[in-house]
Amino acid sequence: MKVGIIGGGAAGLAAAYELTKGGHFAEVFEVAPFLGGQASTFDVGGGRLERGYHHLFVSDTDMTDLIHELGLGDSLAWLESKVGVYHSGKIWDFATPLDLLRFKPLSLVQRLRLGLITFVLQKTRNWQKFEGVTAQDWLTGNLGKDIYEAIWEPMLRGKFGDYYDQISMTWLWGKIYLRVASRGKALQKERLGYPMGSFGEVFDRLEEQICVQGGAVHISARVSRVAVEDQRATGLEVQLPGGAPEVRSYDAVVATTPSYIFTRLVPPLPEIYSSKLEGVEYLSAVLLILALDRPLTSKYWLNVADRSLPFVGVIEHTNMIDPALYGGNHIVYLTNYTSRDSELYSKSPEELVDQFIPHLQKLNPAFDRSWIRGYFHHKVDGAQPIIGTNYGRQIPDHRTPIKNLYLANTTQIYPEDRGTNYSVRMGRQVAGMLLEDLASKDGLQGST
Repeated sequence: MKVGIIGGGAAGLAAAYELTKGGHFAEVFEVAPFLGGQASTFDVGGGRLERGYHHLFVSDTDMTDLIHELGLGDSLAWLESKVGVYHSGKIWDFATPLDLLRFKPLSLVQRLRLGLITFVLQKTRNWQKFEGVTAQDWLTGNLGKDIYEAIWEPMLRGKFGDYYDQISMTWLWGKIYLRVASRGKALQKERLGYPMGSFGEVFDRLEEQICVQGGAVHISARVSRVAVEDQRATGLEVQLPGGAPEVRSYDAVVATTPSYIFTRLVPPLPEIYSSKLEGVEYLSAVLLILALDRPLTSKYWLNVADRSLPFVGVIEHTNMIDPALYGGNHIVYLTNYTSRDSELYSKSPEELVDQFIPHLQKLNPAFDRSWIRGYFHHKVDGAQPIIGTNYGRQIPDHRTPIKNLYLANTTQIYPEDRGTNYSVRMGRQVAGMLLEDLASKDGLQGST
């Protein structure tokens, strides 16, 4: 069987790897000049660094297992994370229950209540119970307005902007439940995984294995449409670098693009399916990455619970990974999620640096512009779907209404949040689904 795959991120490469491992031909087309999607890398000081910060939780077994399967297990390190929160003009430790008890912006009673509710959420497996309620309503009802406004509202606003009060409690449950899985016993700090050769090394090995197993991977390759005959996907119209557009025939097609791009590549779809594709809004990730000559803070992950600062997260990569891998540079990600029409999205890297510097001095009063050796600016569209209430009812099926055409994108990752681990899981699942359909007596099937 021949399968065409649109997108060379984690999902597309994982699907191609699974298919070629089973003896089928899979051909991947990635429009960017690199592989890896949101986890793709670029060079900093002689080392490879992700355009968007990435790590693995202990519970991320799909990506962890794949790394070992690819023979890269020796490069995967599990390191203690240092987590903090910026609140009331100060950085507070926020990694263990003891840290919570020392968090003085809340009263002792409030701290105990927050700890109790967090513990309950960590032990709750039935995420469906949160489907119909927003995080705002659930948290204010169970924690009180003061705790919600002190901790959760600034983070939800930073993550989802104007949509902050529409986000399902299921999304927040997933964040809390996932993080506790990366701790051992109750008082231990979480441990996070990172392949010391970067996630780019994982994608390079995937590409290598796909080709060894008889497949093909193309970068800087544009797909302009999915060829459809009699409501059946028959191929892709593609253009490789330096070549003319051509239609390549396939027995099945897997698309890993955001939903709003997918709808441009295919004929009009039935309303019941297209409404699910069009019903999801996305935010873009805007990242400014600083290469400093010294650390900014002592934390790896700093949540900013103060919306007067123009970024929601500070991820100091080299407070977990050795700066020597990046020529001695100390790497700091400053991150935001915005709409494409926002002022922040449209600003140049130089404008962002000028805007952020006074706020970096709030985190570290000694910070000076002279610490900056260089900076990098990345924008990732379609980075974060808006997860509203009853989101599970709106997820489009991987089997699209067009036979032999499958969709695998971040809007279909639920109740977990998007990430490389779940993209790998989804890519391999869709490959398995496709093979099951092939083996069925009716051949490949579509759905409504």
